[in-house]
Amino acid sequence: MHEKPDMTRWQGRTDAEEGELGMRWHQIVKPLEDCTEAGGVALIGFACDAGVARNHGRTGARQGPAALRRVLGNTPVHRCRSLADAGDVVCSGDDLEAAQEELAGVVANALARGKLPVAMGGGHEIAFGSFSGLARHLGPREQAPRIGVINLDAHFDLRMAERASSGTPFRQIAEDCQARGWPFHYCVLGISEFGNTEALFERARSLGVRWLLDEELHVAALDKVRAVLADFIAQVDHVYFTVCLDVLPGAVAPGVSAPAARGVPLDVVEPVIDMVAGSGKLRLADFAELNPGHDVDQRTARVAARLLARVVERSHS
Repeated sequence: MHEKPDMTRWQGRTDAEEGELGMRWHQIVKPLEDCTEAGGVALIGFACDAGVARNHGRTGARQGPAALRRVLGNTPVHRCRSLADAGDVVCSGDDLEAAQEELAGVVANALARGKLPVAMGGGHEIAFGSFSGLARHLGPREQAPRIGVINLDAHFDLRMAERASSGTPFRQIAEDCQARGWPFHYCVLGISEFGNTEALFERARSLGVRWLLDEELHVAALDKVRAVLADFIAQVDHVYFTVCLDVLPGAVAPGVSAPAARGVPLDVVEPVIDMVAGSGKLRLADFAELNPGHDVDQRTARVAARLLARVVERSHS
């Protein structure tokens, strides 16, 4: 079910004395249907953790979009001055597939309006819905679009299972690309050797996935990380960027479905965001696994808001 945006959720500080330069997101955001201009960002909530439940994780991520909006409202306005709220796709019970299909439609609509869709989860099952929306948009326009999926994540999420879950979306994307006759380009940064079975590593190899382990992602290795990213981005025309918040250290992001024992520091995550968002090829982004019920002092919501705002700003630089 797609719920229209509730604009009363957008609240924050107002510095009237500062004038135009003192504006914050809650003062400029408006419903997507009221936006007639092209450009800017469309925020889309995905209130769903049916995929997390199917994956036997700890649920609560369906509250993520509301928690993220509460923090985002106070974000200062910088380069991006066109911000739209496309409302929430709400998963009813276990009806994950219907929710993903609904999300695909909302993403495709935002793209058709010339917006950069930024979706807010919700579990990482969001990824198949997000990608499907981009595919729906590009399919009639290009015969075999070269879409690069860049995932900041501790997990491959390539699992084989009878039913879709938060552990299967990129295997589903690979199968969807194969069925369409499209190439499958997938790069994962932050993989935990101890959070993925050998079956998943073998599947990643067979699909030609590029990855870097969490222990390879440290400040001293930034040149290598940038080189891997640059090579990957050069091979594609469109980028779908997805961030699973469990890629961050558990102390930084405790409010996720599966907190990381090690994780990737912000000193590496943020340069990755800058490079991807500034590539000129970013078409779609989303943030997954924010679980407010397990958060501490809004720690995870705040870091998620910072990273989301960074994507927005760097894509407008």
